[in-house]
Amino acid sequence: MNSTVHQIKPHQIEAWLNELGLPSADRDYKPGHERVCELLDAITHQGFIFKRPKLRVRVAGTNGKGSTAHYLAAALRASGLKIGLYTSPHILRFNERIQIDGVQISIDNLLSYMEVVMPLALKVNTSYFETATVLALMAFSDASVDVEILEAGVGARLDATTAVEADMGLLTPVALDHQDWLGSDIQQIAIEKSYVFQGCKKALSAEQNEVVTTILNDCHPCISYAGDFGKQLLMLGQHQQQNAGLAMVAMQEILSLGLHVDLVAAEAAIKETIVAGRLEHIKFAKHDFWMDAAHNEHAIEKLFPTLKAFKEPFDVIFLCTRKDRDLTNCIPLLLPLANKVIIMTGDGDYEYQTMEEALESELSHVHAGRFLVLGSFVTLGETINWMEKKGWHFHSQ
Repeated sequence: MNSTVHQIKPHQIEAWLNELGLPSADRDYKPGHERVCELLDAITHQGFIFKRPKLRVRVAGTNGKGSTAHYLAAALRASGLKIGLYTSPHILRFNERIQIDGVQISIDNLLSYMEVVMPLALKVNTSYFETATVLALMAFSDASVDVEILEAGVGARLDATTAVEADMGLLTPVALDHQDWLGSDIQQIAIEKSYVFQGCKKALSAEQNEVVTTILNDCHPCISYAGDFGKQLLMLGQHQQQNAGLAMVAMQEILSLGLHVDLVAAEAAIKETIVAGRLEHIKFAKHDFWMDAAHNEHAIEKLFPTLKAFKEPFDVIFLCTRKDRDLTNCIPLLLPLANKVIIMTGDGDYEYQTMEEALESELSHVHAGRFLVLGSFVTLGETINWMEKKGWHFHSQ
């Protein structure tokens, strides 16, 4: 690499990090803790001191990890605690992944950590995600946060976030996904994800199907299960009740660990939490967009009851995923909800090859339309970037 840290400008951060590997979670996935531990040791040998927070929480699962992590962060902040939140992927910029008390890490701070980390990361050969995890740990340590919340990337057993000790593990619903890395059946995937509890004093799970529940109980006899939140949420989607419920039970368990939290304030904060890219409603020119990061079968099935309850049909549903995922079973669910469903897998076999091309064409036919975008965070980012490129007024509701 010819460039140095001092030559990197803010808008080049992504390109520079991409030299470590593709940021898409499982394409970037390098199983094992060896590289992360080696990088942490190398940084420590250069004089950086990693301070242990009062509480470290891991969050794993197939879907709902990010929402659960955000709910928990908001609840803890409402108790006056300083919170470090690490999530992935991001929608528009890398800074979204690392937040302290709800504020994204600044460009200046990020660059200062990268100046230390990047030469070592390239030497150790850590992946994009592994390096991002270490950057987050440095930022949280420097800020002396009270609680760190770390969202897993892929699985849990060999994920970068489980390379460091934690006090509490949270598991959101488990389903088939990332089979190339985690195993071909639900039993194997459940075992992989159950390692989110490894070494933790508290193990909490959302309600799971019978197969997953049996496996979890065998692996971790002391696991507790959380029900729905049971109160109205600002975020759309009945499935969010499960995520919010898990966060609320976590707050109750944190209280039992001796960390002072205000459960009344926590409940109020959870009710008001909004997370970008989760059935987010955007007014764009004269159009209404809803965007959700559901891009696997389990996520779309969870979202379906809420979509079915919409009073008016969508003009177009854009269903975007990778060519190695099969969403065939989702199409019959979505077809009655829209005048048109457009499938995009990025392999050139469908009507449009890019999100920009699809948006340009489909919106040209409608004066004031209703559109639903289902896809990865990359897809949502491409959609928002297209809106900005058009220069039309848009805002999230």
